[in-house]
Amino acid sequence: MPTEHRLRIGAVSYLNTRPLVYRLTELAPHAQLVFDVPSRLSDGLAAGELDVALIPSIDLFHSPDYRIVSDVCIACRGPVLSVKLLSRVPIPRIRTLALDEGSRTSVVLVQVLLRHRFGLAPRLEKLPIGARFEDCPADAVLLIGDRAIHAGSDGFAEEWDLGDQWCRWAELPFVFAMWAARQGTDLAPVEEALTQARDLGVENLETIAQREAAGVGLERAACLSYLRNNLYFHLGDRERQGLELFYRKAAELGLVPRGWELAQR
Repeated sequence: MPTEHRLRIGAVSYLNTRPLVYRLTELAPHAQLVFDVPSRLSDGLAAGELDVALIPSIDLFHSPDYRIVSDVCIACRGPVLSVKLLSRVPIPRIRTLALDEGSRTSVVLVQVLLRHRFGLAPRLEKLPIGARFEDCPADAVLLIGDRAIHAGSDGFAEEWDLGDQWCRWAELPFVFAMWAARQGTDLAPVEEALTQARDLGVENLETIAQREAAGVGLERAACLSYLRNNLYFHLGDRERQGLELFYRKAAELGLVPRGWELAQR
């Protein structure tokens, strides 16, 4: 008798994902939950190693075979705290930029903001996962995730919160990631569970903050503030507008293929 396929769910191994996977293993007991950085989750979904994954929004633009699953996302409507640009020189003088290897969406976001606001196209370098950003010789560094939250600005002339910069410039929210699957994938056993997990997570942010704060080196109040005030977990109309604007601006710079339409997702 053939073994029943166990759906594989890929989630980001950052604090900002905890409300999205709250009690998910109970809600989807027959699924396997895998944690990794966003770029590796995208690779796993593309390779068929995952059935559904929380992927960077930029990867949705590159993959016509993907569809958005549920209205769950990681977005911001102002400062996001966990995506930062630190520059040793005034922003208009940036010539080299080191990019956090764990991100793809933020890599394009920072290029869109620098090009459209300052006409800048700095030379791009890699900042490997786990490398000390303080030792990087580039004019500026892009940091994401938990280490961005903790990053101090000593030795840097300017600090940008990219969520805040986008929301002020675009006057729309920014969507960093959402659940996605390949077209035709049967997610009936888990699709509703993903929405339920998000809803329960948002209802229990205090519990999540209490549990996760020490592990990420934050006080409980700071952890709760980040989850409650810096992040938004619903893909609503304004989030979709922000996602479409981000696509158009990235396409204008040749950073993503043309022809993508959110309505088809």
